[in-house]
Amino acid sequence: MLLQKESIIKQKSEAFSIRIIKMYKYLSSQKNEYTISKQVLRSGTSIGANVNESRNAQSSSDFISKLSIALKEADETAYWLKCLYGGEFITKVQYTSMNNDIQEIIKILVKIIKTTKERNNL
Repeated sequence: MLLQKESIIKQKSEAFSIRIIKMYKYLSSQKNEYTISKQVLRSGTSIGANVNESRNAQSSSDFISKLSIALKEADETAYWLKCLYGGEFITKVQYTSMNNDIQEIIKILVKIIKTTKERNNL
């Protein structure tokens, strides 16, 4: 059974993946930007994939490993969003909205990883 925080991270990471996919479509069709948008698509959707994989972890260590990968992907996504904003492919409003979401996901992931480590003496 999923803990409440795990359910929240699953919902938020899936919703964020959808936003990333829509942003990729916008960037490739409207801005003719393919390189960075492909990077953010890959890392942004990988967060939810790893969160989903963590639900079937074989151990606490495996669970932490999957969520740690999701956290790394979230950090990478935050980087690519900064690049898209700095390169003027997305507006400040778009960047702020996406960045707020990714920062919230990062905070939740950090909390889940930390709590799991503490509970399992890892």
